[in-house]
Amino acid sequence: MPATPLVRRTHERGISVLTLDSPHNRNALSGRLVEELLGQVASAARDPEIRAVLLTHTGSTFCAGADLREGGTPQDLVGLLRALVECVKPVVACVTGHVRAGGLGLLGACDISAAGPGATFAFTEARIGVAPAVISLPLLPRLAPRAAARYYLTGETFDAAEAARTGLVTLAADDPEAALGPVLDGLRRSSPQGLAESKRLLTASLLHGFDQDGEALAGLSARLFSTPDAQEGIAAFLERRDAAWVR
Repeated sequence: MPATPLVRRTHERGISVLTLDSPHNRNALSGRLVEELLGQVASAARDPEIRAVLLTHTGSTFCAGADLREGGTPQDLVGLLRALVECVKPVVACVTGHVRAGGLGLLGACDISAAGPGATFAFTEARIGVAPAVISLPLLPRLAPRAAARYYLTGETFDAAEAARTGLVTLAADDPEAALGPVLDGLRRSSPQGLAESKRLLTASLLHGFDQDGEALAGLSARLFSTPDAQEGIAAFLERRDAAWVR
């Protein structure tokens, strides 16, 4: 019997809606979820009837980041983020829940995003002994530098209004789905060629960063996850305790 999909796809008047639906791990980036999302994005990119991709989620978490029990490789994450950036169809995110670590990379790779009052955000990597290496590829060009320094280093949680102020998301709204209505209508009214060429202009510098630094940042991430600090940090997270270095 085939496994239940972790990424569900529906259509709404030229919009391919991709819903992350992996509640057992809070939509974390397991190898299987990454593979399914890659396949769905590629399928939408090939479909001449599709004008844009809308990325959303079930449950109270948009994406919890890497699956620390069963994760993919850093190279897999580079490939997924690049596919979102490189997709010829605009990618829009609707966030009504929590976003952590690698999940923030998904938002950084999207072209437009809206977050609601139930959304919270945190770069938790430093707290488990690693760094937001791969996700920096789409995020650092978009984030306000002072905000990036604060939240990369402290792991503090912040809300949708702060996410919009710092450039992590496009807008904060009480009803993000409604707020995206004019955005999706605008995309439906745009030609496939116009959308593809406009997106190429917008993402050229991001893709240059992937070409220049993707391999090195994937290597850095793999190295950090193999260190004693990361092993202690991950164990502390899974055991719901403070890591040994907490003072």
